[in-house]
Amino acid sequence: MKISEQWLRQWVNPANTSEQLAEQLTMAGLEIDDRYAVARDFNGVVVGEVISVEPHPDADKLRVTQVNIGNDAPIQIVCGAPNVYVGMKAPVATVGAVLPTNDSQGFHIKASELRGIASNGMLCGASEIDLTDSIDGLLELPEDAPVGTDIREYLGLDNQILDIAITPNRGDCFSVRGIAREISVINDLAVQTPDIPNIPETEPQVFDNVNSTPAVTVSATAACPRYLLQSINDIDRSIDTPKWMQDALIQSGLRSHNFLVDVTNYVLMELGQPLHAFDADTIVGSINVRLAQPKETITLLNEQTISLAGDELVIADDKGVLALAGIMGGQRSSVTDNTTNIVLESAFFSPLTIAGRARRFGLHTDASQRFERGVDFELPALALARACDLIISITGGQAGPIAKSEHSEQLPARSPITLPIAKVRDVIGIEIAPDLMVRILTQLGLIVEQTPDALICTPPSYRFDISIPEDLIEEIARIYGYDNIPSTLPHLQVSMDYDDTADLTYEMKLALVDAGYMEAISFSFSDAKLEALIDDEALGEVLALANPISSDLAVMRRTLLSSLLPCVQYNLNRQQSRVRFFETGLSFVGRSISDLVQTPSIALVAVGNVWGEQAYQNRALDFYDLKHDVEQLLPAQLDSARIRYERSELDFLHPGQSAKLYIDEHYIGWLGQLHPNTAKQLDLPVTWVAQLELAPLLTLAREQHGIVTPSKFPQVRRDIAILVDSDISVQTLQATIRESAGALLTDLWLFDVYQGENVPTGQRSLAFAITWQDKNQTLSDEAVKIITDKVITALTTQHGAQLRDS
Repeated sequence: MKISEQWLRQWVNPANTSEQLAEQLTMAGLEIDDRYAVARDFNGVVVGEVISVEPHPDADKLRVTQVNIGNDAPIQIVCGAPNVYVGMKAPVATVGAVLPTNDSQGFHIKASELRGIASNGMLCGASEIDLTDSIDGLLELPEDAPVGTDIREYLGLDNQILDIAITPNRGDCFSVRGIAREISVINDLAVQTPDIPNIPETEPQVFDNVNSTPAVTVSATAACPRYLLQSINDIDRSIDTPKWMQDALIQSGLRSHNFLVDVTNYVLMELGQPLHAFDADTIVGSINVRLAQPKETITLLNEQTISLAGDELVIADDKGVLALAGIMGGQRSSVTDNTTNIVLESAFFSPLTIAGRARRFGLHTDASQRFERGVDFELPALALARACDLIISITGGQAGPIAKSEHSEQLPARSPITLPIAKVRDVIGIEIAPDLMVRILTQLGLIVEQTPDALICTPPSYRFDISIPEDLIEEIARIYGYDNIPSTLPHLQVSMDYDDTADLTYEMKLALVDAGYMEAISFSFSDAKLEALIDDEALGEVLALANPISSDLAVMRRTLLSSLLPCVQYNLNRQQSRVRFFETGLSFVGRSISDLVQTPSIALVAVGNVWGEQAYQNRALDFYDLKHDVEQLLPAQLDSARIRYERSELDFLHPGQSAKLYIDEHYIGWLGQLHPNTAKQLDLPVTWVAQLELAPLLTLAREQHGIVTPSKFPQVRRDIAILVDSDISVQTLQATIRESAGALLTDLWLFDVYQGENVPTGQRSLAFAITWQDKNQTLSDEAVKIITDKVITALTTQHGAQLRDS
């Protein structure tokens, strides 16, 4: 926000230089991004009065003027400006003056001759003295401008502009009044508020008369608990915006429009209250503050026609929508240069009602910027009175009755906060006298009640950011001065407890990097459309953001897949046919903050062939390749008997190419092929995805495994090849073998699968390797045969398996 130092000092004027003032604000948390004068450096320019104008004898477009600059005799200046006339007062660059240019040299004014006529200076337009040109010609100064006065002094061109970075929590500082409050507290000075008289109202009249104020109804009271309207009629529009008001607006970064709009902008910058002026003659019937109807349209002041969703707050009359509340007015009721009867609106809109609505339509206005952060809900009446006073005192007019709607119970609550005095010392680290704390907080506008051990503080209506004791401590510290708090080394109690979460997670990441994956780091936000595609009841509900940063990041992701798939799309669109990504982060499930469940997870996605471009034969990635990559995340010492897979029924996964992973009956996550329908809608080829919960993986990695002395006796291996129905899973067969193989079983694995010639239809041949070992003796052939026969019997009995002879 840009603010004029001259304007600020009208409210509070400490004995500080501009640089010191900027330093104070920065140290108080209002960082000064830039500080510069209204106009660049120049010198030798004074107020002059044109006392004669004669045609140039040899040039049709030049005039020979005599100009009084306060010396004993006037000076002669040849001028080509079309608007020069006798009696005009304008800036005069005298001989020796240096005017600003884009380089560091400046433009030097010298005595010269133009077409044989001597010229001893230059009459200046606005651009010559680094101001904005509004006309083609000289800058015309007011009639009472004192001749001979330095133009920098007269126009306040040495006035400094402070460009302040207002943090989102300090909506109260988006005004001269707000910054003045801060300066006053820092320097222990009183604020000089302008005298704002109560404007007398005319008697209420029938609405058919243009002098009346429309009746007001607020249907959405929670969104707009306070709403005021006042009519002003018979305004003299022949009077332009005063120069002092134009200067204040321009120096604040705003353009001057017309007087009525300029007044609302001036009050906005001065007090921080957005106002809106309606053309009273365009209003039909009464005013209703309500929520929009779905697909209702409005053409805004910027000529943009928008269709409303139904959750926007609007100002409407009997004919339709007049304005998008707290954001921008509509074109139908806009104030023009011919408007003489207006209705002024001053209201408090709930921040959550306005938040996000402007960005939805690509808008960013001074009003929405303030309402989103919270505007003082006690300010509307004062701001309305200020605007009426300015309009009537400058252009005349009659003020009509004030129509208002107030619902005090819907206004933000200002609950007392108890601040233990000892806690201030504990947090800041130094002793601050309680009386000084009371002074600081009181000057900040809080109502403070002091007890022996605590301060009970009630925040003012304009401080939405103060709600807990720590907020009060922050206020005390920044006004006391961070520079006044000595730097001391912290006292640390070192804990030897080691949290290995980061290290173990890093090892998992390295395992995936070794497998050819690259780490992705993305937002925790997701596109609602993508969440709708990757949907399943098992994933839970989606949390929508109240104020998303963009429309494609409007919800919290329920799975990391929502972040990884756009990364895959981005790379495929750039001719990267083989993509491998993984990401660690939180997934979020729940419709509201109160029931939100955040789960640390690791996810991976793979598209393309198993290898990159190779000299030997390549092939497409399949389920078992993905399963191998997922198992790289499991501890190497994990007994394979503890791992179990089940068919997954997630809607966004291929029903025959996906699985759920369990370890010791604990659900870990899922893996498989993205459902072809989902992949098609995302314009993706065959895509393999997986997501596992991090917590159980870290628990497995932390398991302690004792040192086992190797057996001195040899292992015995037996291979069993069986014919079994194809729908019986290998996992089920392995469980039967383990159960029947006895305590001496040391390892079991599948080493051959065959379907085809000599194998009956509907069956397949599976070959298992089984090893036994006794730690105390060498196993005899007879003992091994007994155990092997027991395994074969169990497979035959439970699964109808047939032992293959060859």
